[in-house]
Amino acid sequence: MNRLLLLLPPLLFVGLAVLFYTGMQRDDPEGLPSAMQGRAAPAVEVSPLGDGAPFTDAMLREGGVKLVNYWASWCAPCRAEHPLLEQLAAEGVPIYGVNYKDDPAKALAFLAELGNPFAAMGADDTGRMALNWGLYGVPETFVLAADGTVILRYAGPITARSLEDTIRPALAEAAAQ
Repeated sequence: MNRLLLLLPPLLFVGLAVLFYTGMQRDDPEGLPSAMQGRAAPAVEVSPLGDGAPFTDAMLREGGVKLVNYWASWCAPCRAEHPLLEQLAAEGVPIYGVNYKDDPAKALAFLAELGNPFAAMGADDTGRMALNWGLYGVPETFVLAADGTVILRYAGPITARSLEDTIRPALAEAAAQ
């Protein structure tokens, strides 16, 4: 019994070392897995936000490549990625915004200050829709194919590098489907 107890710590250490090593050998060790990729996007369940076009479930499935971006006015990384969302919108990429657990007045002030890149938007006041989409936090962006299939889930703020290395290739893949 004593020998077994003496062997237990080294065996646990070796087991953890193997686990950590295999985890670091992934293509993107920072990436978070998504059960949504390759599946139809969950239903849109948002309340209206402002006077703009309301975001509806039909918009996800009406054809054309699109992005769904979860954001909030209290989210500093959302502020950082905003110019790149505006750039994509100016290039003609439809972006649907989901304002996540935010004060509507603050959300609209955020857009008034920085610009509104969203073709349509809505508010997820309770976080229910975010839960259905498997959201980890804001910002998160989903690339969808014309039929509403999720091609990519990108967690975190879009940067110039991630736009070129991850988002644009996913947009091209979505357009090819």
